[in-house]
Amino acid sequence: MQRNAPDFSLEGKVTLVTGASRGIGRACALACAAAGSDIVLGVRNVAASADLVAELEGAGRKVLAVELDIPNKAHIAQAVDAALTTFGRIDVLVNNVGVAPGNLAELVEEKDLDEILDVNIKGTFLMTQAVGRQMIKRNGGRIISISSQAGTVALRGEAIYCMSKAAINHLTRCLAAEWAPYNVTVNTVSPTFIHTDGTAPFLSDDANRQATLDHIPLGRIGETDDVVGAVVFLASPAASLITGANLLVDGGWSVA
Repeated sequence: MQRNAPDFSLEGKVTLVTGASRGIGRACALACAAAGSDIVLGVRNVAASADLVAELEGAGRKVLAVELDIPNKAHIAQAVDAALTTFGRIDVLVNNVGVAPGNLAELVEEKDLDEILDVNIKGTFLMTQAVGRQMIKRNGGRIISISSQAGTVALRGEAIYCMSKAAINHLTRCLAAEWAPYNVTVNTVSPTFIHTDGTAPFLSDDANRQATLDHIPLGRIGETDDVVGAVVFLASPAASLITGANLLVDGGWSVA
């Protein structure tokens, strides 16, 4: 009996990616575009994203770059309005913006606490709320937040970051339950250490790199390509029955 292959296409969709200028965010934008989606790039500096816009347009995608300073609520509203004015809808939201200044818990200062909670928790919620409202009106959408293995495992010197990612994971479950009647799925992708500009200073230290590898049963640091496959899957029709899930892309760290 002939069976249809799973549908991983995002053809005809519009995907908004926050923190899209570099690292995992940039890779998500490129991967969703390759799967067929038009792209809204949420970036701090629109002019600096011109090369990414050109690359996406060169691949045949429609692209809009919008200034987005999370958790600034006015910026979020303006970015969502601009996306809706240009495309009429947002089918997929990829929440990628996050900060991770590490420090031992007893040395954390209030300003550091405020920054992590404001960006990672408040910013993720406000962005999700703004896009989720229009998805509810349209009776459909996919929301994917880039969380971290830090929301599942304990990392020394990262107590506040771990707390913020655990909060995102549980927020995801709550929103998945609330918004399921509107055909809006809400999931997280939780990577281990990934080679990006942000992790380069830490991983360039041989001791840090080896200590990290010692925790990963599959024996390697992740690449952005390891993350974007999970994102495209959760955004695609193939994942239409998945909501409230946390997909760990951690090389086995969390089960070792």
